[in-house]
Amino acid sequence: QVRLVESGGDLVQAGGSLRLSCTASGSISGFDAMGWYRQAPGKQRKLVAAITSGGNTNYADSVKGRFTISRDNAKNTVYLQMNSLKPEDTAVYYCNAAILERGTYYYGDYWGQGTQVTVPS
Repeated sequence: QVRLVESGGDLVQAGGSLRLSCTASGSISGFDAMGWYRQAPGKQRKLVAAITSGGNTNYADSVKGRFTISRDNAKNTVYLQMNSLKPEDTAVYYCNAAILERGTYYYGDYWGQGTQVTVPS
Protein backbone atom coordinates (compact mmCIF):
# COMPACT_ATOMS: atom_id res chain seq x y z
CA GLN A 1 0.00 0.00 0.00
CA VAL A 2 1.29 3.43 -0.94
CA ARG A 3 1.68 6.04 1.79
CA LEU A 4 2.77 9.68 1.85
CA VAL A 5 4.24 10.95 5.09
CA GLU A 6 4.93 14.65 5.66
CA SER A 7 7.28 16.16 8.21
CA GLY A 8 8.78 19.51 9.08
CA GLY A 9 5.78 21.48 10.26
CA ASP A 10 6.36 23.68 13.27
CA LEU A 11 5.67 27.01 14.95
CA VAL A 12 7.96 29.67 13.56
CA GLN A 13 8.10 33.44 13.98
CA ALA A 14 7.22 35.73 11.11
CA GLY A 15 10.15 36.12 8.76
CA GLY A 16 11.47 32.68 9.59
CA SER A 17 11.92 29.59 7.44
CA LEU A 18 10.80 25.98 7.42
CA ARG A 19 11.42 23.03 5.15
CA LEU A 20 8.66 20.49 4.68
CA SER A 21 9.38 17.00 3.42
CA CYS A 22 7.06 14.34 2.05
CA THR A 23 8.23 10.81 1.40
CA ALA A 24 6.32 8.12 -0.42
CA SER A 25 6.64 4.48 0.54
CA GLY A 26 5.11 1.23 -0.61
CA SER A 27 4.90 -0.66 -3.85
CA ILE A 28 5.71 2.13 -6.29
CA SER A 29 6.58 1.94 -9.97
CA GLY A 30 6.72 5.64 -10.73
CA PHE A 31 5.65 9.20 -10.02
CA ASP A 32 4.08 11.96 -12.04
CA ALA A 33 3.31 15.41 -10.63
CA MET A 34 3.78 16.12 -6.93
CA GLY A 35 2.61 19.10 -4.97
CA TRP A 36 1.83 20.84 -1.72
CA TYR A 37 -1.56 22.17 -0.70
CA ARG A 38 -2.61 23.99 2.42
CA GLN A 39 -5.82 24.46 4.34
CA ALA A 40 -6.35 27.20 6.87
CA PRO A 41 -9.15 26.94 9.48
CA GLY A 42 -12.53 27.53 7.90
CA LYS A 43 -11.10 27.73 4.38
CA GLN A 44 -10.81 25.44 1.39
CA ARG A 45 -7.70 23.47 0.62
CA LYS A 46 -5.64 25.30 -2.00
CA LEU A 47 -2.62 24.55 -4.13
CA VAL A 48 0.61 26.08 -2.87
CA ALA A 49 3.15 24.63 -5.30
CA ALA A 50 3.49 21.78 -7.76
CA ILE A 51 6.30 20.13 -9.67
CA THR A 52 6.08 17.86 -12.68
CA SER A 53 8.13 14.75 -13.27
CA GLY A 54 10.31 16.85 -15.55
CA GLY A 55 10.94 19.48 -12.90
CA ASN A 56 8.61 22.23 -14.10
CA THR A 57 7.15 24.17 -11.20
CA ASN A 58 4.03 26.18 -10.50
CA TYR A 59 3.29 28.40 -7.48
CA ALA A 60 0.36 30.20 -5.96
CA ASP A 61 0.78 33.95 -6.36
CA SER A 62 0.82 34.39 -2.59
CA VAL A 63 4.02 32.34 -2.19
CA LYS A 64 5.97 33.22 -5.33
CA GLY A 65 9.47 34.34 -4.49
CA ARG A 66 9.25 32.94 -0.95
CA PHE A 67 8.59 29.21 -1.37
CA THR A 68 10.50 26.68 -3.46
CA ILE A 69 9.33 23.19 -4.34
CA SER A 70 11.80 20.48 -5.30
CA ARG A 71 11.87 16.71 -5.60
CA ASP A 72 14.35 13.89 -5.21
CA ASN A 73 13.07 11.02 -7.30
CA ALA A 74 15.71 8.63 -5.97
CA LYS A 75 14.34 9.20 -2.45
CA ASN A 76 10.65 9.34 -3.45
CA THR A 77 10.56 12.71 -1.72
CA VAL A 78 9.20 16.18 -2.43
CA TYR A 79 10.26 19.24 -0.46
CA LEU A 80 8.83 22.68 0.20
CA GLN A 81 11.31 25.30 1.33
CA MET A 82 9.39 28.17 2.91
CA ASN A 83 11.17 31.47 3.56
CA SER A 84 9.97 34.84 4.82
CA LEU A 85 6.99 33.20 6.47
CA LYS A 86 3.95 35.31 7.27
CA PRO A 87 1.02 34.79 9.66
CA GLU A 88 -1.21 34.16 6.64
CA ASP A 89 0.89 31.10 5.82
CA THR A 90 -0.54 29.41 8.90
CA ALA A 91 -2.30 26.23 7.79
CA VAL A 92 -2.15 22.48 7.62
CA TYR A 93 0.07 21.59 4.68
CA TYR A 94 -0.72 18.47 2.68
CA CYS A 95 1.46 16.58 0.24
CA ASN A 96 -0.13 15.25 -2.93
CA ALA A 97 1.32 12.95 -5.55
CA ALA A 98 0.30 11.03 -8.65
CA ILE A 99 1.79 7.58 -8.14
CA LEU A 100 1.87 4.49 -10.28
CA GLU A 101 1.49 1.60 -7.93
CA ARG A 102 3.04 -1.71 -8.98
CA GLY A 103 0.57 -3.99 -10.67
CA THR A 104 -1.63 -1.12 -11.86
CA TYR A 105 -1.77 0.76 -15.15
CA TYR A 106 -2.84 4.21 -14.03
CA TYR A 107 -1.57 6.93 -11.73
CA GLY A 108 -3.51 7.13 -8.48
CA ASP A 109 -4.00 10.36 -6.51
CA TYR A 110 -2.46 10.12 -3.03
CA TRP A 111 -2.49 12.47 -0.05
CA GLY A 112 -0.47 12.71 3.11
CA GLN A 113 -1.94 13.21 6.56
CA GLY A 114 -0.90 16.85 6.80
CA THR A 115 1.60 18.81 8.87
CA GLN A 116 0.81 21.98 10.83
CA VAL A 117 2.64 25.21 10.11
CA THR A 118 1.94 28.07 12.50
CA VAL A 119 3.26 31.61 12.13
CA PRO A 120 1.99 33.78 15.01
CA SER A 121 0.97 37.35 14.27
